[in-house]
Amino acid sequence: MAADQGPGPSLRPGVPTGASPAAPAVTVAGPSVPRAAEVLTPEALAFVAGLHCAFEGRRQELLARRKTRRAEIARTGTLDFHPETAAIRAGDWKVAEAPRALRDRRVEITGPTDRKMVINALNSGARVWLADFEDATAPTWENVVTGQLNLIDAFEGRIDFTSPQGKAYTLRPAAELATVVVRPRGWHLDERHLLVDGAPVAGALLDFGLYFFHNAERLLAKGADDPNSGPYFYLPKTESHLEARLWNDVFAHAQAELGIPYGTIRATVLIETITAAFEMEEILYELRDHASGLNAGRWDYLFSIVKNFRDAGGHFILPDRNSVTMASPFMAAYTRLLVRTCHRRGAHAIGGMAAFIPSRKDPEVNAVALAKVKDDKDREAAGGFDGSWVAHPDLVPVARASFDAVLGERPDQKDNPGPDEAVTAARLLDIAGAGGSCTRAGLHNAVQVGIRYIEAWLRGLGAVGIFNMMEDAATAEISRSQIWQWVHNGVILSDTGEKATAELVRRLVAEELAALRAESGDAAYARGRWSEAAELFEQLSLAEEFVDFLTLPAYELLD
Repeated sequence: MAADQGPGPSLRPGVPTGASPAAPAVTVAGPSVPRAAEVLTPEALAFVAGLHCAFEGRRQELLARRKTRRAEIARTGTLDFHPETAAIRAGDWKVAEAPRALRDRRVEITGPTDRKMVINALNSGARVWLADFEDATAPTWENVVTGQLNLIDAFEGRIDFTSPQGKAYTLRPAAELATVVVRPRGWHLDERHLLVDGAPVAGALLDFGLYFFHNAERLLAKGADDPNSGPYFYLPKTESHLEARLWNDVFAHAQAELGIPYGTIRATVLIETITAAFEMEEILYELRDHASGLNAGRWDYLFSIVKNFRDAGGHFILPDRNSVTMASPFMAAYTRLLVRTCHRRGAHAIGGMAAFIPSRKDPEVNAVALAKVKDDKDREAAGGFDGSWVAHPDLVPVARASFDAVLGERPDQKDNPGPDEAVTAARLLDIAGAGGSCTRAGLHNAVQVGIRYIEAWLRGLGAVGIFNMMEDAATAEISRSQIWQWVHNGVILSDTGEKATAELVRRLVAEELAALRAESGDAAYARGRWSEAAELFEQLSLAEEFVDFLTLPAYELLD
């Protein structure tokens, strides 16, 4: 039984890594950051450089393979399960058993690694905290370095924070804290502030490498009874099982280099691309010695559909993004397949995000939104998921109640295979079956959210409250990609009868900037980066050629 070999060997115990005998030249090219020397030690930098030398070539091959596969999708207009990996899907195998800290994952909270969020997330009552160096973090060098420092301080019990208003934040006792699961950046992002032999390292390898180097032994020393007793990760933006294989080989290399037992690391993979949805079994198989579960997202998954099928015709045109829920037929098929795959292979199935930010001033808004959150979490728990995400501590008890009602004292429901209905390629790709409409109101909302998010991101904020929702880069991606899709397909907006055109988008962008100036005042507006944000959003939304990730050109504008 063998998966598509693809680029590079598969590293398991006893396989040499082929590290270069000559020490590479490592250059820190970022601005000065307080206490950076505690993170960017010579030993840690050498470890990251070793990862770069061992795996950068394969990373580049796999990024090139993404383009080849996208071209094939453009040619055929479809996707299917790989016939060459049918033996894996039919095989009898399981992933490694979950460590004690990851057996009960009924509620997980997500957020960036700034000091206040670290404390609030760990204290939130959630079982797991996704400590995010990816979509919820704008990767300024300061954010990248201080995020690592904050995690070290938290594990050492020396983290605190005082707000400008004088409110003090401290950690609860260690046994009451959430389990930290770190999400590094995706394979596509470089880190220009750290160079190895003059080339930027992968953001993924820097985030993973620094965290693992500084914390693997520290966490293991805490013992299995501590909620933070091992190095655990979420893997984003995975597009194929070959990319999962690369991660597995990175894990094997890293554990061998530091003398950490093979199989100590655990990873949960976000199935947030349409191509990965067709390779769930293969992804778990490649990571089987380190796999912990799969997660079902929404915005990045929809963004991936637009990106891959952008020229495949009207069948793939998405309606207003807020009308596409996890209950939409093609999304329900995707979640059914995820639950079934995970439970068949002994992995956790983790549900999607509840992004609502409760209002301290509007109880009516809260009541309506919390009812929707409850319905969403009830549906996930009834559908076989073992846990789910929330973005705000106030949502932890809401989600927990939904899963408590189904799980009781059990840590998971892996004995539940989920709904019996078969999931076919046709059902996963039945975008038209979602129904809904393309509206001017939806177009306007995409412009509003996209510009507001990008402006905050350019100021170094990755998790941004917009219209009572906690948004990250995935929201901006689906917003700009949906506009691109509507304009390039000449969509007629159902509520006004207008055609979605570049001219209409530019008018909405101009109107939004005027409204923002009026709302904030000239002085506050001038302190922001609104013009840059609007220009970038407009360029990405109306470009002739679709840009793969908005964070690639946006990164060049970060300080």
